[in-house]
Amino acid sequence: MQFLVLVALFLTPQQSEKADRISYPGKGDSPAKVVLIAGDEEYRSEEALPQLAKILSRQHGFQTVVLFPIDPKNGTINPNVNNNIPGTEELRNADLMILALRFRNLPDGQMKEIADFVASGRPILALRTSTHAFNMSKESKFASWSWNSSGRWKGGFGKEILGETWVSHHGHHGKESTLGLFGPGKEAHPVLRGIKTGEIWGPTDVYGVNLPKDAETLVLGQVLSGMTKETKPVEGAKNEPMMPVVWTRAVKSSSGKIAKVLTTTMGASQDLENEAFRRLLVNGTYWALDKEVPDSVRVDIEGEYKPSKFSFNGFIREKKPSDYR
Repeated sequence: MQFLVLVALFLTPQQSEKADRISYPGKGDSPAKVVLIAGDEEYRSEEALPQLAKILSRQHGFQTVVLFPIDPKNGTINPNVNNNIPGTEELRNADLMILALRFRNLPDGQMKEIADFVASGRPILALRTSTHAFNMSKESKFASWSWNSSGRWKGGFGKEILGETWVSHHGHHGKESTLGLFGPGKEAHPVLRGIKTGEIWGPTDVYGVNLPKDAETLVLGQVLSGMTKETKPVEGAKNEPMMPVVWTRAVKSSSGKIAKVLTTTMGASQDLENEAFRRLLVNGTYWALDKEVPDSVRVDIEGEYKPSKFSFNGFIREKKPSDYR
């Protein structure tokens, strides 16, 4: 018995963690805890969020935990399994939740942890398809969270909390990429610190959105005519006006607290190859946690990062969470 206790004391966080998630230690006496939840079939969030978690931990001292869609048959990551993301209890003592979800239909127990976090008024950072994060069964206690809900939350979690649900591909998917231009007068916003207008770029296309009046647009998405940053903007209605691709909201939670929410419709794993976009996400983490955003934060890629091209069924088979460490 004494031997087992001694072994447990000397285990690293990675060695002692559960097999269905990965975690990275923070620095200092009481580091903020960030829980990142991956779960989409197309944009390779299972590759993007471990990279972001490593940057936040190793370069900025945050404690991070990444959760994945897990196939219960073999314990591997399978984004097509839309009803199982174990580990959402990690949110109970989390300071920030980062989402990259699409059309999840999670069991009530897993959803309750997410709902409790949202109700608490703690901050949320949402990527890409998180505007349509949930597609719950009608029998679920959380049916109103569905992207197309007409119940208590019209438009579901996306519309009610983030500001928009799924609407449309505004740019031509897979053929027209996105250049990020600052919204008028937003150059000094802390989320954009250290970034210049026109530096943010990604191969994902612009989404159609119609934001509520309380949303503050930080970045507009200029639709480019090709899949490189150097291609010309599309002429005509797609850029007149441009759609928001990064915005913030202050949302009153059911507990009465005001939650800081940052949403971007960019966020595929390939988008993280863009340094300015990584900087936006790191800045957004500081901002959401009410921490001063440094003038020039490190956002270097950690280790080898060769993200898969976004596509349905394009995930790497037989991967376990530990493989992304």
